[in-house]
Amino acid sequence: MTTRTVGSEAGLPVVLYRGGRLYCPAVPGATALVVRDGRIGWLGADVDAPPADVVVDLAGALVTPAFVDAHVHATDTGLVLSGLDLSSVRSPAELVDRVAGFAAGLPADAVVLGHGWDESTWQRPVPPDAGQLSAASGGRRVYLSQASIHSALVSSEMLAAVPGLAERSDPPGWVREDDHHAVRAVAFGSLTSAQRSSAQRAALAAAAGAGIAAVHECGGPQTSSESDFVGVLAMSGDGLPEVYGYWGEFLGAARARELGAVAAGGDLYADGALGSRTAYLSQPYVDDGGCGSCFLDAGQVAAHLVDCVRSGVQGGFHAIGDAAVAAVVDGFAVAAGEVGVERLRAGRHRVEHVELVDKRLIGAFVEFGVVASVQPAFDRLWGGESQMYAARLGVDRALASNPFGALHGVGVTLAFGSDSPVTPLDPWGGVRAAASHFNPASRLAVRSAFAAHTRGGWRALPPGVVRTAQEGALALGAAATFAVWETPAGVSADGLPVLVAEDPALRGPADPTPLPRCLRTVLRGREIFVAPDRAAAGVG
Repeated sequence: MTTRTVGSEAGLPVVLYRGGRLYCPAVPGATALVVRDGRIGWLGADVDAPPADVVVDLAGALVTPAFVDAHVHATDTGLVLSGLDLSSVRSPAELVDRVAGFAAGLPADAVVLGHGWDESTWQRPVPPDAGQLSAASGGRRVYLSQASIHSALVSSEMLAAVPGLAERSDPPGWVREDDHHAVRAVAFGSLTSAQRSSAQRAALAAAAGAGIAAVHECGGPQTSSESDFVGVLAMSGDGLPEVYGYWGEFLGAARARELGAVAAGGDLYADGALGSRTAYLSQPYVDDGGCGSCFLDAGQVAAHLVDCVRSGVQGGFHAIGDAAVAAVVDGFAVAAGEVGVERLRAGRHRVEHVELVDKRLIGAFVEFGVVASVQPAFDRLWGGESQMYAARLGVDRALASNPFGALHGVGVTLAFGSDSPVTPLDPWGGVRAAASHFNPASRLAVRSAFAAHTRGGWRALPPGVVRTAQEGALALGAAATFAVWETPAGVSADGLPVLVAEDPALRGPADPTPLPRCLRTVLRGREIFVAPDRAAAGVG
């Protein structure tokens, strides 16, 4: 890195990033940009670049707008990154062994917290019971959230911590719905403030390292404590990505504002999840016979929306199954009758996940201006003809799930996220998952998928929160929020990284094409991540 001194009216350094390839359709052939006072002050070719205080040599790397992750759980993510990650476990015995090995390094009174087991990937999908976890953990309280975070395995000691739970748990130690919320509160209540902060900071640092400059933290009374939620919001932009809070409490618009949230939505549950068979379906699960759980009816949805509209707060809901989404859109219709369609549309209210929808439901999203906050990695991990969705729903419904193409095709705003730690903080993987959906009819073009993971995340925020209309783009005057990438598979004709194999036989969710590696992440002109090898070399 070389330095020149020319000064800046604001007293901040003017930085020139040069020698790269910019994803900037408005300025074809751009290889450099200047950051001045947190904004992009110039774009063009290296030879035309103005002088700057600091010059960063990009060494041919690609520059794109930074990503936004529209649905994360920071504390859970940080605990997985630094603790007991069970996502690779493939049998009950392996899970027990992992718990035993992890618990052996903990104090005798510590709670064992783990996440990510997915019995649908096991040859024998029968998890260990509470007694086995007690034995493996040396008599400690154990809380192990399933991949969906909508159920958990717990030890006998954890069952005993919630009155009456040991008698209700069936099978012993596998808890769902309200019982799961109760043990989750006990488990996370065991964390000290320092442990929570450390986990949150680790999660946000990992996001920055993945080229993510902003996240939407989804909390609520059944998901995280108020202190946990407020703690994540306090870290926003402090050398880390910006954090926008979504607090999912029924009729909680006022409380959301008090907590510093931008919306009263996110994890306000209309149903559960497909993995735990608690997503609310219009037709039964093929491997269980039930239709899941309904937590909100149309009247409650309408009441919450009216509360949000009259409070001037964006609202939202978690809804996965088609029956749950139907209850939500029916609630929108009731609310529209009370406050008017245009006033309702102006709030840009959201629905998270939206995995099973038909034409009627998609039409209602268009009518009421609903944003769909979705997770493409769900299809990669559980979609298709032979994974968990097919086991739960049957092949036809599995292939019809997560219809990104149908939503995008009629103009529904899509905002991509990970739901981390349900799926990893992996934005390019999410883009590829949307472009490589198991069902070709549901695929998006890479450019459209990239837009949903960048501009879509900004558009999904409430009116008045987004600072400029150009958020999520490399444009003159826009916030200097971008990421720099090493692209091992090259760059395609449209200026984005090559994400899918040249051989059609290799394309799909398991495509082996290497994904880009983040070298730098810049948020409003400040670098919040620099790859260690690039920091040492002073380039890219």
